[in-house]
Amino acid sequence: MNLDLTGQTALVTGATGDLGRVIVNTLAACGANIIIHYHSNEQKAIQLQDDIKQLGRKAMIIKANITQEEDIQAMYKAATEEMGDIHIVVANAVIQYEWTSVLEQAAADFQSQFDSCVMQSVFLAKSFIPAMIERGSGRFIGINTECSMQNAPTQSAYVAGKRGMDGVYRVLAKEVGEHQITVNQIAPGWTISARDREAGTELNEGYSSSVPLRRRGTDQEVANAVAFLASDLASFITGAFIPVNGGNVMPTI
Repeated sequence: MNLDLTGQTALVTGATGDLGRVIVNTLAACGANIIIHYHSNEQKAIQLQDDIKQLGRKAMIIKANITQEEDIQAMYKAATEEMGDIHIVVANAVIQYEWTSVLEQAAADFQSQFDSCVMQSVFLAKSFIPAMIERGSGRFIGINTECSMQNAPTQSAYVAGKRGMDGVYRVLAKEVGEHQITVNQIAPGWTISARDREAGTELNEGYSSSVPLRRRGTDQEVANAVAFLASDLASFITGAFIPVNGGNVMPTI
């Protein structure tokens, strides 16, 4: 068995970020054509598009604000006009901000997390899932976080946004399951990225000692989980919240 996505087209939001780039390259390596969403880093998007084309896949870039419904609707229209049917949607983008205590966190930060976690997912679903329903198949995948299970100090806005996102995905999985559309989430831990490799900061004994596997996970391990959920090997998995964190946090049953 292998993760064969040949003939599939995937949209990845936040594709120019550290994790987004690895997800894009992994899906393309499995055979998928790629729609590369970006918000501000056009140069990285162009480079990523070139990388995917060198693998022999089709690729296009689209700039959009994922917190605006009209932008996502326009992204869907442009993507389908150039690439045809979209089979896989990966909601990876999130707005960055400074973490601090609940009492000190700006109200705008809570709003930004709600917009980029909850409303991005809602707008993507409204734009992309109707065509999946018509085809009778599709994969809708969201990047959550282990933080939503930890509830650690200074994480309130992020946790609130991601827990709201979790509710949307669980309900959506039940609503569209009859159409053979799977809706799942992946929850990475503190993941090693290209930024860590460049800075030499891969190791953190304090964090790793709390993880049963005694190490930090990698961006590639997260991307592998995305590819699995996008493939036919995961055809009977939906409504799942899958931690990719070495057992650092384990969901209750």
